[in-house]
Amino acid sequence: MKALVSERQIANETRSSGKPAGIKRNVNGVLLLDKPVGMTSNQALQTVKAIYKARKAGHTGSLDPLASGLLPICFGEATKISGFLLDADKEYAVECKLGARTDTGDAEGRILETGTVPTLDRDYILKVFSRFHGGITQIPPMYSAIKHQGQRLYDLAREGIVVPREPRKIFIHALELSGYSNDSLAFNVRCSKGTYVRTLAEDVARELGCLAYVNALRRISVGEYRSMYSLDEVRHFSQIGFSALDNLLMPIDSALNDWSKVQLGAEAVWYFQRGQAVMAPGAPTDGWVCVYGNGRFLGIAEVLSDGRITPRRLLETG
Repeated sequence: MKALVSERQIANETRSSGKPAGIKRNVNGVLLLDKPVGMTSNQALQTVKAIYKARKAGHTGSLDPLASGLLPICFGEATKISGFLLDADKEYAVECKLGARTDTGDAEGRILETGTVPTLDRDYILKVFSRFHGGITQIPPMYSAIKHQGQRLYDLAREGIVVPREPRKIFIHALELSGYSNDSLAFNVRCSKGTYVRTLAEDVARELGCLAYVNALRRISVGEYRSMYSLDEVRHFSQIGFSALDNLLMPIDSALNDWSKVQLGAEAVWYFQRGQAVMAPGAPTDGWVCVYGNGRFLGIAEVLSDGRITPRRLLETG
C-alpha cells in the first residue's frame, strides 16, 4: 500500500505554522495522535513535528501502515519517559479474513495458501479464545523488526530468507469476540508489549481449523491513554495558533498515572535536581516514583534500600 503522505507534503507542513523556516520551538508534552491508515509511524511523527515546529519528538511504538489508531507522540522532555509507554499494555480492534494466509500476515502481503473454513459458532470461538488468555508464547513473524545477525527480519523475508526465531513470552489480558461470519472474524485484544497481533490472528485461526490474515487493525489504547486527535484536527488547531496546538498535549507525567508520587521540599529539590539522592516522606519502600516539587513534575526516581530516592530521569521544564 502506498503511503498517503509524501516527503513534499511533510515539508509543506513545516511552512504552514507561520514561523520562519528553520526556527524550532521547545515543546514538551504528549500528543495522542490517531494515525491514519496508509501512513508509516515515522511519517506521522515527522508530519506532526513539522506542524508543531518542535525541536525534538519521538513516537512510542510503531504501527504498520495498514494499521490506524493511537500513536503517542512525545515532544521534548517527554521523550525521557517514552520507553515506559513502549512497555505499556495496548489494546487493538482486529478484523481477520478467514480462509487464506499471506506472507506478511496481513492484507498487504502475497497470498501463500488458501483453505476451507469450518462452520463456526460463538461458543466454539469463545472456547478457542480461552486458550489464549494469560501468559502464552509466540514465534515472531519474519515480517518484523527483530534483528538476526544484525539484519532486520523483514529485510531477510523480502529476500525470501527464513531463519529460526525463538518463542517469546507475552500476556493476553483480554480477548473479546466482536463478530464473525463464514469468512471473517473480528475481536478486541488487550495485550502486553511485544505481542504480534498478526501472529495471534494466525494462531487463533489455526485452533479454529482454518487460515487467516489481518485485513484491518486499529490500536485503541496505550496504557491508560484512550482518546486521540486525528491529523485533520491537529491541522485545524494549527490554523488557530501554537497555543491551541499546545493545549492538545497531555502533561508528561500523565503517562505514569499509576506510579506512586512523592513531594519534595525546597531544600530536597535543590539536591535532587543536581543528581543527588534525597529522603522523600511518604515514598514506597521500593520501585520507581514520580517526583514533584516547586509546583512541577521534576522527574523519575528509584527508591534505594536505605529509603532515599535517587533521580533516574530529570526533566528540564521549568
